Amino acid sequence: MQEFAAEGRKPEYLFWVGCSGSYDPRAQKISVALVRLLNEAGVDFAILGDEEACTGDPARRAGNEFLFQMLAHQNIGTLEQYGITKIIASCPHCFNTLKNEYPALGGHYDVIHHTQLIHQLLKDGKIKLKESAEPLTVTYHDSCYMGRVNGVYEVPREVLAQLKIELKEMSRSRSNGLCCGAGGAQMFKEDEPGDKRINIERAEEAIETGAATIVANCPFCMTMLSDGVKAADKQDEVMVYDLSELVLSRIEK
Repeated sequence: MQEFAAEGRKPEYLFWVGCSGSYDPRAQKISVALVRLLNEAGVDFAILGDEEACTGDPARRAGNEFLFQMLAHQNIGTLEQYGITKIIASCPHCFNTLKNEYPALGGHYDVIHHTQLIHQLLKDGKIKLKESAEPLTVTYHDSCYMGRVNGVYEVPREVLAQLKIELKEMSRSRSNGLCCGAGGAQMFKEDEPGDKRINIERAEEAIETGAATIVANCPFCMTMLSDGVKAADKQDEVMVYDLSELVLSRIEK
């Protein structure tokens, strides 16, 4: 981002990488996949790098409002410094916080989730798909912060349709979908002995569809579903991917 500032210009989009996308090895692959798609489509974007701090979502969900506001004001100051108005977020938690919670603190941005941007790029013909691709059957997990919180259900499914991938819905999907178990800082909570973790139940529902691939749109969901698949000893039969990774695997090269 500093290079853009030094040249006296700003990118069309800021890609908000997020904590998971920056530090978690599995989520880093999603960040790379998205960057490759953005480059393929000729999207003008930049990242903040070391200047990006956590949005504060986990702190607010855990009840630490002071820490949330401290992080939010820090980020808002950085974004104002560079004149950022449009943001891409690959994490639904970052997406929701930047879009719906920062305005109350003075941060007003046009925020788009990466599945929404990919959908638009496919619609505009900026991402070219292979004419023929290997048949694939998937099931799709609606993350809470894209689904129930922000009402985005059909866009990811429309992307899967454009990829000509067969979709098998879980028994609970869309507004009736089951949380992966990570929201509200629950990812960091220790369970009581004997309790069945939510991610185990959700992974079982996905496996029951018979699909060989589980598609997610959130790095936290990715972790929880992957752990659930491992708990069922199905990690060699059922793969978990982000939607961006599937799209990247099916573009013309």
